[in-house]
Amino acid sequence: MADTLNVVPASVIRNLADKLYEKRKNAALEIEGIVKQLAAAGDHEKISAVISLLTTEFTDSAEANHRKGGVIGLAAATVGLSNEAAQHLEQIVPPVLKSFSDQDSRVRYYVCEALYNIAKVVRGDFIIFFNQIFDALCKLSADSDANVQSAAHLLDRLVKDIVTESDQFSIEEFIPLLRERMNILNPHVRQFLVGWITVLDSVPDIDMLGFLPDFLDGLFNMLSDSSHEIRQQADAALSEFLQKIKNSPSVDCGRMAGILVQRAGALDELTRLTAVTWISEFVKLGGDQLVPYYDNILGAILPCISDKEEKIRAVAWETNEELRARKLDPAEGFDV
Repeated sequence: MADTLNVVPASVIRNLADKLYEKRKNAALEIEGIVKQLAAAGDHEKISAVISLLTTEFTDSAEANHRKGGVIGLAAATVGLSNEAAQHLEQIVPPVLKSFSDQDSRVRYYVCEALYNIAKVVRGDFIIFFNQIFDALCKLSADSDANVQSAAHLLDRLVKDIVTESDQFSIEEFIPLLRERMNILNPHVRQFLVGWITVLDSVPDIDMLGFLPDFLDGLFNMLSDSSHEIRQQADAALSEFLQKIKNSPSVDCGRMAGILVQRAGALDELTRLTAVTWISEFVKLGGDQLVPYYDNILGAILPCISDKEEKIRAVAWETNEELRARKLDPAEGFDV
């Protein structure tokens, strides 16, 4: 630390841990200036020492004000580095991410603010931390503190912008993260997840449709949520996917047929209607690939013909007629 004191004045170190926000903020601005000068001089060793000081003496401290100062100091260092920040990200971002689980809600609030400022500077270089950031944002979307929640929403919007403009984002790595969270019942988390599904589905280069079987069941789960808004969002997402399926018949309907058959027997009307509507479209589109599933589909459709809801009865009847017109042949795989 003695070497770093030559770079960062003792008064700055003192103010960065002050209980007054203004003093911490001014100290962070001084850190930004110091790092900017070091970057101009190409002295990356001293920059590393400053970052190390902010981590060991501040973000790892037992004192909440030190931790607050540490995260805003790391964000200030990133701003000071500007377009040279990428080479120090491995040192800057992990201690900030670690602070997301801080017991103090004010620290968590400043972590969101700090990460927002870091992301704004480094943009696409941020993607290497996407999995950890997504995990943290998912938890923060249900944070007990409303201020932390709204700060997390702002960060979430920025991360979505960065992801949609990045060519480094991996949908293959993202899907397991999404899948393991789809059955969480918390309404804030559900809104967070549907938001991500909708945003990624709107990106032309990302094929969410190919991964639909991985999260379809989770979306159907949300149709019976107690929140009207979540039901609406899930319904809108499902409608959009069904429209895309109609326009790209190459989709593997078979993998999804089992999910739909289960959902056709759901207790709530919206889930049953949506499942039966999807089955109906699949029967029209599915051709030969659905034949092995026809026995299960028939088992799901027949009870719906006498459903108490008229809309469900109508779709089930139409689907049944479609199946009868197919002249099903056991030789093709239909299990009589």
